[in-house]
Amino acid sequence: MSVWMAMLIGAAIGVVLTTIILSNTRNGRIRAEYEQYIAELELEHQQAMAQAQKRSVNTSRAVLKGKMAEQFAPVLPEFQYLPSDARFLGDPVDYVVFDGYTDFRDGDGSAEDIEVVLIDIKSGGARLTRGQQAIAEAIREGRVRFETIRIDFND
Repeated sequence: MSVWMAMLIGAAIGVVLTTIILSNTRNGRIRAEYEQYIAELELEHQQAMAQAQKRSVNTSRAVLKGKMAEQFAPVLPEFQYLPSDARFLGDPVDYVVFDGYTDFRDGDGSAEDIEVVLIDIKSGGARLTRGQQAIAEAIREGRVRFETIRIDFND
């Protein structure tokens, strides 16, 4: 074999080995960058999950406190009506209060003293829902009536 051929084969082997080494180095660097990126994404995900869990627990607590406030409202000082005049509905409003009804029933008041009041209990920063706002508007506009429905079981 000639010297030139040996040098050509040696050069070819050198190029191949250099390409493999440089390729592995480049691939290793890219792999390291992506592994770091994945680790950062995992950390962000864990932080987002922790924040979501905290928000969920806080929201759950607020809802439970609101539900408790709804149930205990008639015995709290802020409730300015007799608890015996209040009827719990829960949805779309919390209470219908027949203010003055207990006194009328007991003979201490007159029918003209009775007032019907729809009440929704809110705690914290809670606001009326769109449905509750629509009900309040219907009452303000006088779109309220009383009906009697008779059911006859004699056929």
